Amino acid sequence: MTPIRIAPSILASDFLSLKDQIKLVQKGGADWLHLDVMDGHFVPNITIGPPIVASIRKHTNLPLDVHLMIEEPDQYLEAFRSAGADNITVHQEACVHLHRTVQRIKELGALAGVALNPATPVALLSDIIEEIDLVLIMSVNPGFGGQRFIPACKRRLSEVRALAKSVKKSIYIEVDGGIDITTAHSVVRAGANVLVAGTAIFQQENITKAVVQLRKSCS
Repeated sequence: MTPIRIAPSILASDFLSLKDQIKLVQKGGADWLHLDVMDGHFVPNITIGPPIVASIRKHTNLPLDVHLMIEEPDQYLEAFRSAGADNITVHQEACVHLHRTVQRIKELGALAGVALNPATPVALLSDIIEEIDLVLIMSVNPGFGGQRFIPACKRRLSEVRALAKSVKKSIYIEVDGGIDITTAHSVVRAGANVLVAGTAIFQQENITKAVVQLRKSCS
């Protein structure tokens, strides 16, 4: 059984205290750091770019899980990989030539992920599932933190698990949006093995304890 990985999302962090908050999630046993990149076009918000990723890279050895919620991601793959991204996830909805994009991410030496918005069918990944390392199921509509969990994503996680099993492919099945101690167990049962959580970690009084409690809630 694949171990569950906890990936705190810095979208919900205090950016003025980010270095210290990264230390707190590390102390709690976080496995990855999730970095949401938004361009104000693909999603209605603007967040960070390669310089911030590079700054974070200097202060942690945790894998940097970079989620590109941007149009024309191909233009920025090299920049984010050079900045320190270990995983680069693009949206199926944003890629005209998805296979080419995935291959380029792998050529750069990063794990290649594909994200799906809540209304995008999982079946669209059937012809590329053997090529990718990670599938990210959005359990909210992307763009903002603190949104309410969409229950239908559990069925979609199960579909991804079944699709990967059908081709005997071991992949990371990641879920992002509304993940907290009340939803974690059910998404893990559905097939998720990477949990992205922002508000449930960084907006809590004790950040380190929040990471520990989220992991406990998975079992």
